Amino acid sequence: MTLKKITLVAALVAAAIFAEAQTHTSVSLDSRVYYILEQAETRGLCKPLSGIKPYTREVVVSAINEILNTPEGKRLSDTERGILEDCLKTYSKPEKGLDLMRGGYYNETHLGKNDTVLSANIGTGLEVQGSTGLYDSFNKNYFGGEVWLSLFLNGDIGSHISYELGGEGGIFQVPRNLLGKYNTYYEGFENVDGSENQNKKIDIYSEPLTHFPYTYKKRWDGSIYFLQDLYTYSSWPDTPAGAYNLTSELTASFWENRITARLGRISREWNSTSFGSSLALNQAARPFLGIEAEFRPFAWFSIASMTGFLEYYNTEGIKESARNFQNIFSTTLLQFRYKNYLFLDVGEGVVYPKRFELGYISPITNSIFYQNNVGDFDNMSMNISLKAQYPGIGNIWFSLFWDEAYWVLNFYKLDRTMIALQGGTVIPLPFLAFTSLKISYTVVNPYCYTHTRNFNPWYGNIPMETSYTNNGVSLGYYIPPNSDEVLVRFSTSPAKSVSAHLQYQMIRHGADFGDSAVDGSNLLSELNPDGRDGSNPVLKRFFLHDGAYQWMHIIKLGAEWKPAKIPLTFFGEAGAVISYFTNVEGAANTGESKPYSVIDTPVYPKSTGIIVTLGCRLWGRE
Repeated sequence: MTLKKITLVAALVAAAIFAEAQTHTSVSLDSRVYYILEQAETRGLCKPLSGIKPYTREVVVSAINEILNTPEGKRLSDTERGILEDCLKTYSKPEKGLDLMRGGYYNETHLGKNDTVLSANIGTGLEVQGSTGLYDSFNKNYFGGEVWLSLFLNGDIGSHISYELGGEGGIFQVPRNLLGKYNTYYEGFENVDGSENQNKKIDIYSEPLTHFPYTYKKRWDGSIYFLQDLYTYSSWPDTPAGAYNLTSELTASFWENRITARLGRISREWNSTSFGSSLALNQAARPFLGIEAEFRPFAWFSIASMTGFLEYYNTEGIKESARNFQNIFSTTLLQFRYKNYLFLDVGEGVVYPKRFELGYISPITNSIFYQNNVGDFDNMSMNISLKAQYPGIGNIWFSLFWDEAYWVLNFYKLDRTMIALQGGTVIPLPFLAFTSLKISYTVVNPYCYTHTRNFNPWYGNIPMETSYTNNGVSLGYYIPPNSDEVLVRFSTSPAKSVSAHLQYQMIRHGADFGDSAVDGSNLLSELNPDGRDGSNPVLKRFFLHDGAYQWMHIIKLGAEWKPAKIPLTFFGEAGAVISYFTNVEGAANTGESKPYSVIDTPVYPKSTGIIVTLGCRLWGRE
């Protein structure tokens, strides 16, 4: 090829890349626009969207325009149309200059012969919230609060590339109680000198007492710093403390959003089930830095792949806590669609100590088989979900996350059946704007999302943790191992500026403290490699019938209000948590199914709590 031809091709490529700018930075998973788009998809108001979230702003804007401008959009109520138009304004490019309603300043310029657009949007935000928990069994009231100030800089480099740099600092207090000790293997496990299998006794704490169980998402990175003594370290802000949080991304999108690539430290959710329900990569997980790409060549098929660097949970100091947790997470997801009726996702994932393992990074190599080629040291997983939908009527889905299982007779009674299962339905309700009823049941088996610490050739005699966690939080579903959940949620938007929800949950979880603790009930649990086939009676599971279990009945009402004339959003949630324990007669973990009954002891008490959270946001990135 001659130099002239090369120059011409390069010019055409540059013209395609640096045309009129679009915005491809991600939309925060905290935005209610995901719920709105899910409702629109369920009602048949738009084409099926990708299960790879977060979406870019361009994808959100395109979907909203499709809903508003197609014949199906005529079925929208005036309130729904107003909600969509507000979202369209929020996620479209801002006007040049200072925007007091957004809390930012936007400007752009054109460079070079091709008028390449370079833009920058500088903004800030402030969030303040207070919360309280009133408990009868503790005979004490708990109060918490958070104040976060954020700054961000984002914009576009041409029409296909966008960037964002963001950070926030906060002062907060999130009280919780020390409940007791837990054996990472089980009570009675004997340590052998020099073995990689070493039982550890770890401290167990309650869920944050001023928040509903399994809902609190910590916002800080790394360490926290106590206000009264900046040199005193702890992993949790039981008293007032400060910390920071960093987010960033560089995102490119081509071919009408059929190819998207991103390098960023953000939160993610991957799955085509109802938003917030993914068993494999859930929005409740902490953000991590990853490089990802999605390719959607056809309306019926897409493939996405990501490799990210997981972060340790700082409980003992920076170097000590990180020494055993130096992990990478690679995952690939195939998505198949039949119009707006049938959705099939098939994916795999692997957590492995940091090394340049091309076989895991490659989206065209099956990691589960490939691990046998490199020594079987790593934590493999597989996930599959199937959703059937009839637009306007609703959908139903089933999901499986497979960490490890031993497929023999009565396999489900073995602890090594480390799987999570979920079934659910979403039914749109026509009498209010964007209103739905969601019902789901989820079970997470013992030891699911965990992994035994192993010696690795690359790390000498340091047993490495490769659990399916990031910064101490599960990458998958938010309830811990050896738990189940019934969830019923009614969500609605009674007015353009108001969204609300009413929710009931029943969560049952094997105790991970006390003399009747059930093995495999904590994310730091380790499954004994000996006797997994059932020959060791401890390693059999009998949910509710093999030890102490906490039962929680949770009902709550929440709402968010965003007035039209001021840049403030008010939010709140209030409800009750009724908690009690059941236990079996005699010792726990005996490998037998025993009848259970409700108990009330100092270690396993009954409790009723009232929880209230109120807050407001001024500006901030949405």
